[in-house]
Amino acid sequence: MKKVVTFGEIMLRLSPPGFLRFSQTNSFDVVYGGGESNVAVSLANYGVPVSFVTRLPKNDIGECALMEMRKRGVNTDNIVFGGERLGIYFLETGAVSRGSKVVYDRAGSSVSEIEPGMVDWDKVFEGVEWFHWTGITPAISQSAADTCLEAVKAASAKGITISTDLNYRAKLWNYGGDREAIMTELTSHCDIILGNEEDAEKHFGIKPEGLDITTQGHDVTATAFLSVCKQMMEKFPKAKKVITTLRGSISASHNTWAGVMYDGKNMFESPQYQITDIVDRVGGGDSFMGGLIYGLLKYPEDDQNALNFAVAASCLKHTIKGDANLVTVPEVEKLMGGDASGRVAR
Repeated sequence: MKKVVTFGEIMLRLSPPGFLRFSQTNSFDVVYGGGESNVAVSLANYGVPVSFVTRLPKNDIGECALMEMRKRGVNTDNIVFGGERLGIYFLETGAVSRGSKVVYDRAGSSVSEIEPGMVDWDKVFEGVEWFHWTGITPAISQSAADTCLEAVKAASAKGITISTDLNYRAKLWNYGGDREAIMTELTSHCDIILGNEEDAEKHFGIKPEGLDITTQGHDVTATAFLSVCKQMMEKFPKAKKVITTLRGSISASHNTWAGVMYDGKNMFESPQYQITDIVDRVGGGDSFMGGLIYGLLKYPEDDQNALNFAVAASCLKHTIKGDANLVTVPEVEKLMGGDASGRVAR
């Protein structure tokens, strides 16, 4: 497997135990995670050599985040240190008709104060085949957006495959940056683009034709998103593949899950899974992206198999507490083969 690099923010996640509300809890469960670090953990679990680049505070909490990455087999040699704090987010896990809630406490985090020149991208990209970033990083601050652009340009100059998960976050884009202009320039360098209908609309004004996601969320079909894929490829001619996850939200506890991939000519559609008792859906998209990168590297001539691997991997993530997907290739392949029995492996 070729080397992969991801760049972004890792945070401290604090959650009330079980399904308690913020107002009910007297304690919080601790997890470390973030979009790009979650992708890195998935890839490490699949045996892919992967490096995570970020900026951490030089204190005990920053060290805990660093140890979490090392524990999962992610290379941390290119992490830089500085700033005063690790970003935090609070997660209240929803159930049935009550959705989950996220409260961010990440202003002034080490990554929000990262600047171009702090990371030696020439060194980072030595022997690297793939670079991944998400729309979360440029949403944090202007300097984080500038550093992300620095990274993307460096990777592009070296001919490295670049992927993005557009990941629109309404609560983050508040520093006054021109979201559409920033995301358009960054995405123009990408070979692989992952985004759902909200990402495409909020970042670029691209909408699926004839579909109201709020009222039709459990009846979403691949055909409805073909127009989005075509519009994305027209806007970003470097893109070789546009991928969309199809989540039907029947309730907070019951989702349908599938995905589609468009390569400019063919539309590939995965099997649809019924996830009836969600344990933790946070990181579902990240687990899909991790599975997709693995699949495209492992099966370069078989887009259908790569897509099926990504969907099965992310389906399993919904059964795992925490941000990261802690499954193995054999477990994913077992589900891909049709075994969803959940029987004890003895």
